[in-house]
Amino acid sequence: MFPIFFGQSSPDLLVNLTNQNSSSLLDVCAEIVAVESFGEYISENEDKYNKPMVLIGFYISIASLFCVLAMALDLLYGFRNGKFWFPSKCFSLNAASITVIAMAMKLPLDLSSSMGRVIDQVAKILELKYQAMSKTTMNNQHQQENLIPLSEKLTRLVKRRWIMVETGNLQFVMVSNPLSSASGVICAISMVVYIYMVRQLMLYGDFLAYSVYKKSTIFIVVTQSIGIVVGSIAPILRCFTVLSFKSCANQNWKHVMGSEEEKYWTQKLCEWKVRRISVLPSGCRSSVLLHNLKNHILSFCIGFQEVIVGSCKIIVLVPMVVIIFVVYFSYYFKSTRIKLITRSTASSNEETNEDLSSFVMLLNDNMQLTQKTMKGISDSMNRLIQSAAKKQHRNLLMLLETSVTFEGVETFDTDQIPSLLCVELVNGWSLPIIILTCIVVAIPGISKDKVNNLSKSVGEGLLYTHLVEESLNREYVYVTIRRATMTLWHEVEDKCKWLETTLESSAYEGKTPTDIIKSFACKAEEIVNEFNTSNHRKLVEKENLPPKVIIANSMYRISQTIIHTYESNNLEITEDELFTRLSGMIADILVACLTNIPRVITMRCHESTIEKREASVLAAIDLLGHTTKIIKRLETRELPNMDPDKMGFIDEWRLHLKQP
Repeated sequence: MFPIFFGQSSPDLLVNLTNQNSSSLLDVCAEIVAVESFGEYISENEDKYNKPMVLIGFYISIASLFCVLAMALDLLYGFRNGKFWFPSKCFSLNAASITVIAMAMKLPLDLSSSMGRVIDQVAKILELKYQAMSKTTMNNQHQQENLIPLSEKLTRLVKRRWIMVETGNLQFVMVSNPLSSASGVICAISMVVYIYMVRQLMLYGDFLAYSVYKKSTIFIVVTQSIGIVVGSIAPILRCFTVLSFKSCANQNWKHVMGSEEEKYWTQKLCEWKVRRISVLPSGCRSSVLLHNLKNHILSFCIGFQEVIVGSCKIIVLVPMVVIIFVVYFSYYFKSTRIKLITRSTASSNEETNEDLSSFVMLLNDNMQLTQKTMKGISDSMNRLIQSAAKKQHRNLLMLLETSVTFEGVETFDTDQIPSLLCVELVNGWSLPIIILTCIVVAIPGISKDKVNNLSKSVGEGLLYTHLVEESLNREYVYVTIRRATMTLWHEVEDKCKWLETTLESSAYEGKTPTDIIKSFACKAEEIVNEFNTSNHRKLVEKENLPPKVIIANSMYRISQTIIHTYESNNLEITEDELFTRLSGMIADILVACLTNIPRVITMRCHESTIEKREASVLAAIDLLGHTTKIIKRLETRELPNMDPDKMGFIDEWRLHLKQP
């Protein structure tokens, strides 16, 4: 008896050949033939099975390329704006980016780490600090609002809020913690190891021959290698952003080495440890055992978390040593003259610029930003304001100069005109401006240059009237009117019509201004009466009125008011006099509306939603830059003594101006 073993392809074919079992040889041979046939089948069809893997390889390389481009854009944004903590604007973790990463890595991602809970705790602490600092800012603002010009006050407000938003950003705050610095060191080491391994593989190994991805392997390696290099730049440079904190420059080793651990690292775990388990009744032996088991597990987790944080703080010493060496090396070679210049410049800046250090939001109160970092954040805001200031609306400014009083706010409509609707509609800021513009555009005999300049001025002014309405007139009836207004203005700009009625002055040649205005009033009355008839004059809520009816009602009342004003004073309507009167009304309404711009800027700075806060402050900065000259112009005007909350509504203005 002797055993026969048939290689690696059939390890189970072990038989005993004896005189009594000679027939088993035939069975073994048959199985060998089957195995060899199957091997030939696999060999023949291997290319067929692996063919889709080449396409999948290209798919992976394309996904990797998208990741690389997103990371490169974040780097460009950081360098361009001087934000060397490199906030993730394009390559942040969300559903889309996680999907792309999963495709690029072809690996499942496990995001259920304790880091998310730490970030939640950090966010809560920052939010409490932000709200407290916000109240302080508002109190200081109210105390000083009568001591400085309005434009300067707004500039100070947005600068303070910009400092709070930028330094309170989670991505900025997390840069100062040891995990960020440790990740930078680890990224640097990993990148070096990866580059060395790829180099060795390409020099001494034919990886294309063994990869199922075939030719697409080279594209995957190239794109992901670039991605590793590009993606490592930001974490590595973030290590050196500790230069932005004075505690590092002063060698606050107590913070670096973490002799006192920050509570937010283990706060959630400690809360879970204290909390009792309510599943089992108290006093039960199993409940005590379960509670003790839970405490042991959480104690281990807390200890493990502290070890991780402590290890990261030790790793932080690597960039710290480099930084301290560079700082002291540069200080050693600085001349006394440069130091004196720097000191004199710094002292002059401190005298001319506001100290914004009290508005910096950091988790550790012992840490402070360096003056250079503060100046960088402040300068970024100044650049935004200057960029927006270059785009001043000249036509609008020229129109506002023609306004002397607020008479037009009161006189564009009159209570002596009976209402066509069963409900009394409120007035918005934009709609009467557009209605008055429609009448001016349609009157022949007025210079085209005047009409065009007025139309441009109105278009520029509507950007701000809509913004005021959106911010201050939030009731649904005002939303309905605003939608109707936007529909009307698009029709005027695109088709030179209002409710399908032409505004081309050539269509009204030979007609007097009185005839044209009366025809507009008749057309508007016809539309409103048609609605009343179709609705059987039932009471309809003003929020539910169709846009067409809202526009027609406004056109009817304003047209009739103009006719009534001229007829009651026995005046003849001439083209030039009508243009001066109506453009004056438009200017008065615009000035009254734009007095609310400072309030809109303030509201944008006080955005309470965390996710919208940065975008809201950016919008406030942009708005301040665009309206700086307008605000300075308003500072020369004597405003009515009204409640600030009522100044956002044109009807409140009209009620106040009617008072003797």
